Amino acid sequence: MIMFLSFALILTFLLGFWTGFTDAAYAISTVVGTRTLKPIFAVGLATAGNFVGMIFGSAVAVTIGTGIISPEVASGPVIVAALMGCLIFDYVSSWMFSLPISETHVLVGGLIGAGLAAGGLRAVKVTEIVVKVILPMITVPVISFAIVFLLTLLVMRAFRRAAAPRANRYFKRMQILSAFFFSVTDGTNDAQKVMGIATALLLYYGYLSEFVVPLWVILASYATLSLGTFLGGWRVVKTMATRITRMRPYQGFCVEVGSSLILGSVALLGLPVSSTHVAGGAIVGVGVAHRAKSVKWANTRNIALAWALSIPVPAILSFALYRIIALVT
Repeated sequence: MIMFLSFALILTFLLGFWTGFTDAAYAISTVVGTRTLKPIFAVGLATAGNFVGMIFGSAVAVTIGTGIISPEVASGPVIVAALMGCLIFDYVSSWMFSLPISETHVLVGGLIGAGLAAGGLRAVKVTEIVVKVILPMITVPVISFAIVFLLTLLVMRAFRRAAAPRANRYFKRMQILSAFFFSVTDGTNDAQKVMGIATALLLYYGYLSEFVVPLWVILASYATLSLGTFLGGWRVVKTMATRITRMRPYQGFCVEVGSSLILGSVALLGLPVSSTHVAGGAIVGVGVAHRAKSVKWANTRNIALAWALSIPVPAILSFALYRIIALVT
């Protein structure tokens, strides 16, 4: 029991580190893409922002820890299978192919697959998954696109008489603030997923009497996420920063402001929304607002395909891994 709990917690915080390593792309891709900050300074900004994300509480952690699979089946073997499936898919998609996948939905897929293998359909909370995961997964990119598209048009109209060099200098300064807030809201969504898994494990093994995230879990989750962010995921940064559309400082500002508002709102509502989906929809929004032809639609389709695979493939991997673990233990 102790062995599986310890190994599961190690994997949980490893996932937090890996999430930071790859998710650094979404928070800093715009500020790097517009050349407002050099990569090393952008990473430092994102790292600091991740830690500040603690101010948004733990509503997302509760959803991940209790709203995907029943707490009664959240054992060490189940969590180990889920996390191993997630990490395998993460490595292949993010590292080998540089695709900005949804870490949120990868984790949800892993939990669904391992939960099904351990307890059948009754172990999976289908209604909550549909309401809190599937519907936001479909609607959030569209909402992000619409909000940022309109915000970009508003900014373009407000500054239509301003000289381009002057406007760029202004928005480069504003981008530092908006990128920091984006990192704060991105960090809270990502760290809370780790907090939810760790707390579910402690609850299952009797170290907690109710689902309340311990302080050490909060600190460990944000620390591992921030460390991963500091080391960065530069290959994915390039995908988000340059392969969807070419961005100017005012566009980067609009992406960051719109994404931050969405991520902060859903964090307070306890919805485990993907920062990848939010940022991707926002970047397409600024591109279309400038000129539809400026969006590299072929690359966008590849990213959308990776999003579509983010739940089913980890679910299949985790289902198979749990069955293997159950045979050898």
